[in-house]
Amino acid sequence: MREMSDPVGELDQRFSDPAATARPWSEVDGILTRAEIFWLSTVRGDGRPHVTPLPAVWAFDALHFCTGAGEQKGRNLERNPHVVLATGTPEQRAGLDVVVEGAAVRVSDERRLTELAALWKDRLDWDFAVRDGVFAPDGEHQALVFAVSPAKILAFGKGDPFSQTRFLFS
Repeated sequence: MREMSDPVGELDQRFSDPAATARPWSEVDGILTRAEIFWLSTVRGDGRPHVTPLPAVWAFDALHFCTGAGEQKGRNLERNPHVVLATGTPEQRAGLDVVVEGAAVRVSDERRLTELAALWKDRLDWDFAVRDGVFAPDGEHQALVFAVSPAKILAFGKGDPFSQTRFLFS
């Protein structure tokens, strides 16, 4: 499903073991594709942070998630589209944690929503009908869908050697 050319990561020596090398994009892409749960950080109207776990799907060069318009994250996104999504492992000495920074943009194109609904079913076993530019999980409720095209991705390698790799997108 990847469409962008493979970005090149830059190792941040300040936060990496001297023996570390930059993590390859294929590894980061694999984590984003296989991850089921991400932690979404948004900003409330009064500037306080809001963090919540949610399922998300990596496809079409973006990380996609959905929310009800009246939920806290939905209200936050109305005021400020800048978000951070993070996924990884609970281990300290092994694994790779990935952080995606960018702006959440509403997805309402029926064709794209249909493709995303199929991915949600395939990867997460969630059923979404597409109706009037939203996901309609039960025919009654509506879920707005957002895409976050990364501005920056950080990959934190844990264990020996530990590393921090940065991928920048324009």
